[in-house]
Amino acid sequence: MNRMLSVGTLLLLLTGTRSVLGQQYTNLIQDGSLSQWMLPNGDAVDNGWQIEAGGLLHLAGKGDNILTRDEYQDFDLWFEYRIEEKGNSGIKYRVQKFGNSWLGCEYQIQDDSAFPLLDPKHYTASLYDVFDKSNAIFERKYAPAGQFNVGRIVVQNNRIRHWMNGNLIIDELDCSARFYDAVQNSKFRDNKGFGTNPSGRLMLTDHGSDVWYKNLFIRRLSPRLCVP
Repeated sequence: MNRMLSVGTLLLLLTGTRSVLGQQYTNLIQDGSLSQWMLPNGDAVDNGWQIEAGGLLHLAGKGDNILTRDEYQDFDLWFEYRIEEKGNSGIKYRVQKFGNSWLGCEYQIQDDSAFPLLDPKHYTASLYDVFDKSNAIFERKYAPAGQFNVGRIVVQNNRIRHWMNGNLIIDELDCSARFYDAVQNSKFRDNKGFGTNPSGRLMLTDHGSDVWYKNLFIRRLSPRLCVP
């Protein structure tokens, strides 16, 4: 994929809930419901997150992080997202409890234009605070202000990939010395095994910003499948 994916293209790929490889997609906001999500204490989501116009809205200053009730190992996640001006959020995966905190790898989502001097490891679609390709800022294609971007996360066979609007931003092996060194140079260095646990929940983060999601589709992958 080397061009920006339109919403229509995304829906064409996902409608019917079955891919060309025979794996079934699950809509994580099926029927306008948050029943597949929970608060960190396991309670139902009842504040701060709401279904609006077929999508999911988080209201700044309300609610909490929310996690999927199911855990995922190898998976392919498609989603559309929009962040408010100067906003910051993200989607985490392989999320597990480390001490008293729910932590996991994060697909960063923010208004990059508001933070031009930020470390590239904090730009949208980076693996937050761990990885960003040195030239990835030039490969990102942003949708016009107020429109949705398309994200994709694929985790398979120890390989982690992030896309933004059809462009590959992250492609790393979690079993490599490079990955280990990057974690040791990050804020997660004191959390043994961070990022290499084979399974975990997804998390939508509350970082005090309005953020919108649409078309949250996930499919579980077999380690034997090859995902282009």
